[in-house]
Amino acid sequence: RLTRAEWRTVILFGLCQNALYLGFSWVAMQYVEASVSAIIASMMPLVVAFLGWLLYAERLRPIAVAGLVAGVAGVTLIMGVRLQHGLDVPGVILCLVGMVALTFATLAARGAGGSRNMMMLVGLQMAVGAALLLVPAVLMEWGRPVEWSAGLVWAFAYTVIAPGIGATWLWFRLVNRIGAVRAATFHFLSPIFGVAIAAALLGERFGASDVIGALIVAAGILMVQLAKLPAAAPQPSISAARAIEGRD
Repeated sequence: RLTRAEWRTVILFGLCQNALYLGFSWVAMQYVEASVSAIIASMMPLVVAFLGWLLYAERLRPIAVAGLVAGVAGVTLIMGVRLQHGLDVPGVILCLVGMVALTFATLAARGAGGSRNMMMLVGLQMAVGAALLLVPAVLMEWGRPVEWSAGLVWAFAYTVIAPGIGATWLWFRLVNRIGAVRAATFHFLSPIFGVAIAAALLGERFGASDVIGALIVAAGILMVQLAKLPAAAPQPSISAARAIEGRD
């Protein structure tokens, strides 16, 4: 049985992550490349850290500040060059709105990671998101025939199996092994894999500015996440260890 806080998490993430973030991102990818959407989405940990400092007075260590600056610089480099080559601005705005929605959900539902019903929460939030997306789907696409193709089946199967089931299962396995804070440090791989997978599976082209910018963003995310790791406990000196052994 879910608690009131868990139901709050289900509704928030169902609305903000599954309906708004994924909904806006999928619509945006009709106008911008998937790598652009992936890079914008990867900024989420940076925005969470910044808003945590701005709204909740959370202390930012110097390495986190440097990471925020690096992340913004990397995204600015990528978007600046792509805008010169005709990047669709409304599509970028849709990606940004989706990323902000996911950021809000992350900030508002802190503390849900310790729930014993995490997989149930994930399943329910997907159901909530599906129910909410049904409304705009009916309003915008009612009566339009589904154009079945091998590409549609492949994309649907990949979305369900890889990011839907596989990534969720792997994430919770990782959290159980090393903890949520340490697991979150791997977010820095998102922009790198986003660009690489878009090139490998979708044939998207990328230039030197994309590679350099993605690496800068990845470094910024890594610095922000490393700043959240607890400081290592001081190790006793050799002489102190020998003294303790002598007492035993």
